[in-house]
Amino acid sequence: MEVVAFLGSSSTAGKGQAYDLVGDLRQSIGDARFEYKNFGVGGDLAYNAMLRVPDVVRCQPQKVIVWIGANDAMALSSKQAERLFTFSRRLPRKPSFESYRENLITIVRKLRITTSSTIGLCSLVPIGEDLHSEEPLQRALNQSIKEISRIIYETAQAEGCTYIPTYETMVEQLERSPSKSLKELRLIPMYWDAFRVAVMGETADHLGEINGWKFHSDGVHLNSRGGKIVAELFQKFIESHALEALPSAVNL
Repeated sequence: MEVVAFLGSSSTAGKGQAYDLVGDLRQSIGDARFEYKNFGVGGDLAYNAMLRVPDVVRCQPQKVIVWIGANDAMALSSKQAERLFTFSRRLPRKPSFESYRENLITIVRKLRITTSSTIGLCSLVPIGEDLHSEEPLQRALNQSIKEISRIIYETAQAEGCTYIPTYETMVEQLERSPSKSLKELRLIPMYWDAFRVAVMGETADHLGEINGWKFHSDGVHLNSRGGKIVAELFQKFIESHALEALPSAVNL
């Protein structure tokens, strides 16, 4: 049985209003060939994920999917988010594209040195659903998500990892079916949405309908429609680890 480890933030953890990707894979692939270890922690940035690499190493995985950077993108797009994450996640310095790249490379090299795993680096999905918005926050998020996804692609190429083209795949979907902008990061409603799922038994899909999103539950976390798109890419990597980047990836 092969151990598959997932390192990331809330979208990896799959709790609250975030679609449970790992649970999806357990159902679609099953447990006969693979054992799944979820090292997703809500609120983590690349720096925090880097500190948790020893936890991944201890399970000695054959495959690792690294999906981290959405919170970095939010911190780079909003001063409010920057202050929150810098304080709450005890960052040694303010988030930047340079520090993200350094932390991602460190994650990959630590895994390379201490495991024999095949590593998949997953690009980010858009936050908000208007790729051509002129709204200040949505425009900043679009730029940050695209730049971090470019860094992920370049790191995968330089470090010999498999690139999982989540960004390109979701962008293609949003171009076909555009939706609304994320105009502000409202943390209290996000926590309330998480409470409604965890305690009141509501679903991420229901929240997405209420909040007016097609692929997200709250503009940040994926519902089942968006989550299944990502899960399918993860499944291809897990079962064959021969997934190739889409041609558009080189134009990030």
